[in-house]
Amino acid sequence: MIKEKANDMSLLVTGSIGIDTIRTPHGASERCLGGSSVYFSMAASLFTPVRFVGVVGDDCPFDLPEVFKGRDVDLRGLEVRSGSKTFVWHGTYHDNMNDRTTDHVELNVLQEAPPRVPEVFRDSQFVFLANTAPALQMELLGQIAAPVFVAADTMDLWISDALTDLKALLRKIHCLIVNDEEARLLAGRRNLIEAAAAVVAMGPRIVIVKKGEAGSLMCLADGSRFVLPAYPATEVRDPTGAGDSFAGGFMGYLAQAQTTDFATLKTAVAYGTVVASFTIADFSLAGLAGATRKDVDARLNLLRDCTRF
Repeated sequence: MIKEKANDMSLLVTGSIGIDTIRTPHGASERCLGGSSVYFSMAASLFTPVRFVGVVGDDCPFDLPEVFKGRDVDLRGLEVRSGSKTFVWHGTYHDNMNDRTTDHVELNVLQEAPPRVPEVFRDSQFVFLANTAPALQMELLGQIAAPVFVAADTMDLWISDALTDLKALLRKIHCLIVNDEEARLLAGRRNLIEAAAAVVAMGPRIVIVKKGEAGSLMCLADGSRFVLPAYPATEVRDPTGAGDSFAGGFMGYLAQAQTTDFATLKTAVAYGTVVASFTIADFSLAGLAGATRKDVDARLNLLRDCTRF
């Protein structure tokens, strides 16, 4: 476990920026802003400055400086690529809000060369590699000089189609964040405790398994475990971006604390859980963008009260 303090709380994220169309039992949102790095940055910036690395096409309809106005998000790593098109995703959530169908995808610029990490970002201490092909995650990580703590996300597609690359990545990172089905698929185990332990044995010292409305599980290489329920949210309109918001809250708090001892990791998981509860309350960034650190801390205290016995 990493216990030494980082030189500063620089946090870098690289991931997707997308044009989403989302339908849920509670409504729909057409051509709204989405993408893993967008949700992550909005969440993490509640705790610490964020260095943003991503690429869009010249058709991108969103003004990202305006989106992040009032948040400490450095967009010098945002590339607007001439002649390319922005990532597009359409999805439908079903009645239980856990099951989702992808209706339409256009990878567009995500199929091209990844964005370059600006020289001024290459001393970043905390790094989050949001979901993309493991080979690209490795390439981006290779541009960072000496990171203190690296976490990554992945998905079932890469587990099935790029397992060799993914296993190479797992040996280079400190933490993997996945959902329950991804953990089972990667480990080949149905029991989540066994699955998380099997993934830890592949390289990362920490594995966090997100279980949606059932909360989350964290397992460490030293055998330590932490289980936390989800925040008792009464309003769930759109789960899109909840996992990326969780990661943003988790990594943002760690970068602020500048340490990753077990107590700090547990608090970081709790913050990630609470931040995600703002995201699911509305479509796109509407629920999260208006949240303040004071709002987040109030929900954290409520979650503590709910889980104390």
